[in-house]
Amino acid sequence: MSVKGGEKRTTVANIVARIADIEPQAWDACANPDPSTFNPFIAHAFLTALEESGCVGERHTAWIPQHITVDDPCGGIAACAPCYAKLNSAGEYVFDHAWASAYEQAGGRYYPKLQIAVPFTPVPGRRLLVRPGPQAEHNERVLAAAAVELTRRLGASSVHATFLSRHEWESLGAQGFLKRTDQQFHWRNEGYATFEDFLAGLASRKRKAVRKERREALADGLVIEQLTGEDIKEKHWDAFFDFYMETGSRKWGHPYLNRRFFSLLGAAMPERCLLIMARRGPRYVAGALNLIGGDCLYGRYWGAVEHHPCLHFEVCYYQAIDYAIAHRIARVEAGAQGEHKLARGYLPTMTYSAHFITDPGFRRAVARYLESERLAVAENAAELTAYAPYRKGDQS
Repeated sequence: MSVKGGEKRTTVANIVARIADIEPQAWDACANPDPSTFNPFIAHAFLTALEESGCVGERHTAWIPQHITVDDPCGGIAACAPCYAKLNSAGEYVFDHAWASAYEQAGGRYYPKLQIAVPFTPVPGRRLLVRPGPQAEHNERVLAAAAVELTRRLGASSVHATFLSRHEWESLGAQGFLKRTDQQFHWRNEGYATFEDFLAGLASRKRKAVRKERREALADGLVIEQLTGEDIKEKHWDAFFDFYMETGSRKWGHPYLNRRFFSLLGAAMPERCLLIMARRGPRYVAGALNLIGGDCLYGRYWGAVEHHPCLHFEVCYYQAIDYAIAHRIARVEAGAQGEHKLARGYLPTMTYSAHFITDPGFRRAVARYLESERLAVAENAAELTAYAPYRKGDQS
C-alpha cells in the first residue's frame, strides 16, 4: 500500500504475514544497527522462533502476524515493525481490557485490533525499526501511517504500540496517537567492581537484609549455575521448561510459550541466552532465563518445582546483578510489575505506549482517562523512588 509520512511524497509499505519471508539481515539492519545497544527481542531470530514454534501465527493464539515493511529505493527495506492482528488482549502487559469492555457495552466491536509489539514480552525498546540515514524520520512516520491505514482496511478498532522508546512515544503523540505511561523496576550499574561495591551504596539496614536473603536462599545446600552458549544443553531446557510450566500455570493458568520455542531460541541465539539454574544435588529445582543485550541484561522467565525461602530473589535479581557487574552491563531489566524489586536495588523506570483509536467519541473518552493516569503513574514513581534502598545521594 502507498502511504504518506506527513509529507507530499508517497512511500510504499508492505504487509508480510510471516517474518520468515523477510530477509534476516535486512530486518536486523533496521532493528539493531548498533551492536552496543543490541535488543534481542526485536531481532529477526527471536521473532522467528515465536512463529516457527507456533506460539504466534496460528489463529488460536490470537497473534496473527501483519509485519509492516517500508521499501527503500534499492529494493531492500528501509524500515519495519513487528505488527500483529489481535483477537483478544492476552500477552500484552499494557492492559486495555476495561477499554474493550466499555467499547463493546456501548455497541462497538473492539476486536480485531492491531498491536505493534513483541508478543508476551514487556521489554522496552524500539518498535518502529528504522534503518539509520537521512530518510529515517520520514520512514518512521510512514510506519505509523501504514499501521493506521491497515487498521482501517481490516476494520479494526485501534492500533497499539507498546513498550516504545521515549522518542517513538513523543513522535507518535505528534501524529495523533494517545500517549500512555506505566513503570517497571530496573537496576543500574554505576560502575561497580563487585556485588559488595553495590551493597556499599545501600542503606545499612537494606544491605544487611540483602545479605541475609542471599544466605537463606542457599541454606539448603543449593548450588547456582550460570549457563550460556554451548553450555546450555537440551536437558537444561527440559528442566527449565518444567519450572516455567509449573509457575506459569499457577500464575496465568496457561503459559504462552511451548517447549519447542526454547530449543529454537537456544539454537538461534545461544550467545544471548543466560540460564541461571539452582541445583540440589544432581537435580535442578529452579531457574530463570535472561537474554543478554548490548547494554542490558533482560530477566524474563522464572520457575521452580521446590519452594526455598528467598530463592526467587537470589536467582532472578541478585544473580542477574552479579552477572551484569562481572560483564560490565549497564543495567538489568527484571520484567513487568513488582514493587518488591525496589528493596533489592531496582528503581522505578517509566515505560511508554501509544494508541490510535478510530472511533472519535471513544478516542475522546480514552484521552481523558489517560491524562489522569499519566499523572498518577508519575506521582507513584516519585513516591516509590523516595523509598529506594540507596544511601541518600548515591542514586536518584
